[in-house]
Amino acid sequence: MSLATQSGFAAALIDPSLDVPEGLTAWNDQKPARRFGVYRNNVAIGLISALTSRFPAAERIVGEKFFAAMAHEFIRLHPPQSPLLLAYGDGFPDFVEGFEPAREIPYLADVMRLEALRGRAYHAADVVPLDATLVATIEPAGLAELALMPHSSASIVRSAHPAVTIWAMNIGEIVLADIDDWSGEDALVVRPQMIVEVHRLPAGGATFLEQLFAGAALGQAYEAALAEAADFDLSANLAGAFTAGAFIAIR
Repeated sequence: MSLATQSGFAAALIDPSLDVPEGLTAWNDQKPARRFGVYRNNVAIGLISALTSRFPAAERIVGEKFFAAMAHEFIRLHPPQSPLLLAYGDGFPDFVEGFEPAREIPYLADVMRLEALRGRAYHAADVVPLDATLVATIEPAGLAELALMPHSSASIVRSAHPAVTIWAMNIGEIVLADIDDWSGEDALVVRPQMIVEVHRLPAGGATFLEQLFAGAALGQAYEAALAEAADFDLSANLAGAFTAGAFIAIR
């Protein structure tokens, strides 16, 4: 089968507006439109199912039909590039952010970004978190120059909306209720052991960890966090990060 035929076949599978690819035959020598239609439908159902499994909170927020329609459009424009579907949908949140029918749900994309990061954390390499007591062996004068290597599963999600609370409500982690404070929320996503954890961060906490994850020294990360939140508590944030298992080594 030529490359052009393969490309045409793949495109027709994703886009129902396209005709059955030329050159296909059936055992009875008739044009296999019906058989191809069944195959196309099965592919669509499989891909939508893969996206649903990655973004269950998003599906609950918008409903099954709306989510399926949104997913179908994403699949048409961004078909899988690999037979392994573990990472398929990484670009779905960005797509949803610009998806006009979802414009009135401004927090949806950030909830989906959190879900995508949870999926990545789940499939990240297993690494034993750093023992916090090792930091105590460092001379106080050298703490400002301390650099910490992030856990393979650790990442930060930031939102101008209460996306962490909305996500937690829609997966049953907390009771579904009215949200009084619609301030933005940031979170650390990490899997230090077998279970993926989501830790809501205080003001300045996301900047602090982003700096450390990028290789900045502790003193530099602290200054960046302090510039964002004047009451940033270094000890509390560092202790929280170690307890969550956010680091694996001292550089």
